[in-house]
Amino acid sequence: MATFSEIIKGEKPVLVDFFATWCQPCKIMAPILEEIKIRLGDQVTILKVDVDKNPKAAASYRIQGVPTLILFKAGEIKWRQSGAVQKQTLEQVINQYTGR
Repeated sequence: MATFSEIIKGEKPVLVDFFATWCQPCKIMAPILEEIKIRLGDQVTILKVDVDKNPKAAASYRIQGVPTLILFKAGEIKWRQSGAVQKQTLEQVINQYTGR
């Protein structure tokens, strides 16, 4: 299985959802991310990172609030936002980097 750093270095956009199980806005984001995964399929990889179980990953990206969504492409951060994000907004951001 590929490591986190290998996955985010790919040419395909990778949306990382830094979340916590106790976080209410994170629970709101879960079905939105599921829907985006269904709509965009293989055009984007969506990873969920539990900040309580992966404190090093959270610290390395200076995650201070959850949910924090970061879009990577070729290892670079292309977009980042904390808090819940509307599905249309998220889809537009991802589409900028998928070539759609």
